[in-house]
Amino acid sequence: MYRWKNRLQLCHIIFLELCQLTWICLPLSAQDSILEPLCFPEQSTDGPSLHGPSSELLVCLFCSESVLLQQKDFLLKHLLLEHKMVIADVKLIADLPKYMLYWKGRFLEQPVTDFCSVIKTNSTGPVEKQEDYFLLCDVLPEDRVLREKLQQKRLEEVLEQQQKERDDNSFHRLCMFCSEEFSGNRSTLLNHMAREHSFSIGLPDNIVYCTEFLDALQRKLDNLQCLYCEKTFRDKTTLKDHMRKKAHRRINASNREYDRFYVINYLELGKTWEEVQSEDDRELVDDEDDDWSDWQAHPVSAVCLFCDHQSDTMDQIYTHMKEGHGFDLLMLRTELGLRFYQQVKLVNFIRRQIHQSRCYGCQEKFESRADALRHIMAEGHVMKLPDASAWDQPQYYFPTYENDALLCTLSDSDNDQSEEASHGEDVPVIAEDMSDLRALKQSSVLNQLLKNRSSCS
Repeated sequence: MYRWKNRLQLCHIIFLELCQLTWICLPLSAQDSILEPLCFPEQSTDGPSLHGPSSELLVCLFCSESVLLQQKDFLLKHLLLEHKMVIADVKLIADLPKYMLYWKGRFLEQPVTDFCSVIKTNSTGPVEKQEDYFLLCDVLPEDRVLREKLQQKRLEEVLEQQQKERDDNSFHRLCMFCSEEFSGNRSTLLNHMAREHSFSIGLPDNIVYCTEFLDALQRKLDNLQCLYCEKTFRDKTTLKDHMRKKAHRRINASNREYDRFYVINYLELGKTWEEVQSEDDRELVDDEDDDWSDWQAHPVSAVCLFCDHQSDTMDQIYTHMKEGHGFDLLMLRTELGLRFYQQVKLVNFIRRQIHQSRCYGCQEKFESRADALRHIMAEGHVMKLPDASAWDQPQYYFPTYENDALLCTLSDSDNDQSEEASHGEDVPVIAEDMSDLRALKQSSVLNQLLKNRSSCS
């Protein structure tokens, strides 16, 4: 169990720390580029959204191109296609306009290679077909410091706003459930809804931008949408009965739309409220022997390579692909002697080819994904793989679908661990330093801010 979890952590570190970007895979050509994050429909791809609408400008790091902050995806595509630049974890940057301005100045002073990791595509192909892409991420100490400073400034602004709302006695609003009118402090309305209607969005002191929060909830109710399951109903009576009978008088904690309204989301750089709340004081106890006896794995909900079928265990998904489509990944692993990361690249290669309506066996292009799949089945190309040089490429470390749970079910061959120790692939891995969790917590942005305030007072 420990070895499996360690492998899963490696997979998570590589994919999320290096690949959770504004793009999913490095394009071999503009025609085959996948510029938007792909995600299986049953899960949300959105991370915490801590920024409200803004009319600020985002400037390109290398040229005069600029767009409004709301149109950041266009600029990120421009950086990728025109300058081969990728910025990691964009959604976790507290102030993206200032971040971009800072690095634009630094790139004018020094070459981009002084700061960025370089990823070479088609590394085993002809030199003229190889391309270098640049990754700007917080592995670089200067980038990490910049992100922390922007995070701290954002935290100061949020705490200041929260204090204003605490002291504000001009609040005036109707209850969403009984239309009773409340004036004075916001806590009177929030406490009323929690006490009389069993609807609580949290303690008033944990909330910021409260008026905007209540406006968002009211819009959902006005649109006849349940606040918890977010289903839409035909009239208000049906909606109220549903929320009462199903005990859905609460918000959907998985909806990232609400993250910006809770102070906890601003406290730790790169962490959501779920991650902060899941931290337990027991983690701070020094225990040399890791005990995984009570650890339980969540269902993976892996999606088939060829259809929309999902399974909760790796045995089920492997059996479905073998019996339903004639694709035996375990046999390929054994026959070809595939190591773990080679399996990762093969799965990502097949995913991308099918997404682009192309047969991965013969490379024939089709009008639609369905046509490509019919061809693969009819021509018996399910188990036909191209030469390894076509898929055993660095760009296929990057998942085609960022929530592809199938990647987490991949297993090693029996001698994989010894092979990796002796001549493992040069895979960039960012280690998680868990040696001193207490010191890590004490060095958080929030603690630093509170210390600074104490010293000033």
